[in-house]
Amino acid sequence: MGEPIPESHGDLLVEPVHGVLTTVMPDGQPQNSIVWVDYDGQHVLVNTTLERQKGRNMRANPRVTLLVIDPRDGSRWIEVRGTVVEMTAEGAEAHADRLTRLYTGKRHFYGDIYPVEQRERETRVIVKILPLKVAVDAIFR
Repeated sequence: MGEPIPESHGDLLVEPVHGVLTTVMPDGQPQNSIVWVDYDGQHVLVNTTLERQKGRNMRANPRVTLLVIDPRDGSRWIEVRGTVVEMTAEGAEAHADRLTRLYTGKRHFYGDIYPVEQRERETRVIVKILPLKVAVDAIFR
């Protein structure tokens, strides 16, 4: 059982706000990626491929950190430190399409964001991250 996401900041994980996902390279160096973020009520979700660097990093080391900053108020943010508990291809393209509509207003990930041919060269997955430590807002209000 992970740490719950505070209701006060849950919107940052379901609205179209970009996050910064930090994974660990094989040599121990942190690697940051800008990602589209989702939340299923228990896990933070990221959609990627097994072939991208972040996908390879998470397969080798499931420890990750996600930082999402409110674009309307830079002093409002959420940091989720967690562990990848699942990387599944099931439903991953439909999830990518849903995130595409949310973040861009376009209909399909393959065809609108990336060429359709790209689908054959990669394994799209939904990454489920279990929050283990959650921090919010460094500025006391």
